[in-house]
Amino acid sequence: MDAARAGRLQGRSALVTGAGSGIGRATAARLAAEGARVYTVDLQGPVDRQADVTAPGINAALVSEVVARHGGLDILVPCAGISAFHPLEDHDDGYFEQVMAVNVTAVFRLIRDAVPALRQSAHGRIVTIGSTMARFGDAGLVAYAASKHAVLGLTRAAACELGPHGITVNCLQPGAIETPMTAPAFTAMPEFKAYFERKAALGRLGQPEDVADVIAFLCSDDARFMTGQGFFVDGGAMTRQ
Repeated sequence: MDAARAGRLQGRSALVTGAGSGIGRATAARLAAEGARVYTVDLQGPVDRQADVTAPGINAALVSEVVARHGGLDILVPCAGISAFHPLEDHDDGYFEQVMAVNVTAVFRLIRDAVPALRQSAHGRIVTIGSTMARFGDAGLVAYAASKHAVLGLTRAAACELGPHGITVNCLQPGAIETPMTAPAFTAMPEFKAYFERKAALGRLGQPEDVADVIAFLCSDDARFMTGQGFFVDGGAMTRQ
């Protein structure tokens, strides 16, 4: 990393959920490398706070903890998410509601509860985690695709509302990324992994760092006039739709 990037987020405070592994962990590391003071949250793992983002009142508490520790909040990246492959007929109410609770409701609550602190920042940034599934669907991913459509809509509406306060809100939409969440499916179904590799123009699956680098850009002043957008980071897979 060059010197300019190393200090691009110097002195800013960030809250990253889902930071125990995968994209969240890579994002926390990248923001810290660029100078941010990062407060990490996950159900488990080497994080600052182990917490369930769907628990009542937890998101307001997390924001308060960050403000108390770092004196404010500049960057919010709600990265916590879940997914699994289930045929449509196996999507019972409980599973569907769980996916929506983690991937949508918790994101909404965290953004809502973070707004008062972000309004006090001169560099308020929110980056949500969507998916290429917000553009197209795929078999076995009904609940996940629905949740990511919702996240994109939430992002765009929040950008309209928070823009007058100088807060940007963007949605990062990854394609097939090798993470602990996707590993079971790729291991159990090598043909599924090969399908996504062929689908990408670059001919490979993405790595968490590929996504984290773009998130860091969106959190910086380099992206100060970009808001309400969904950015595909998919190795060119969407060019073949």
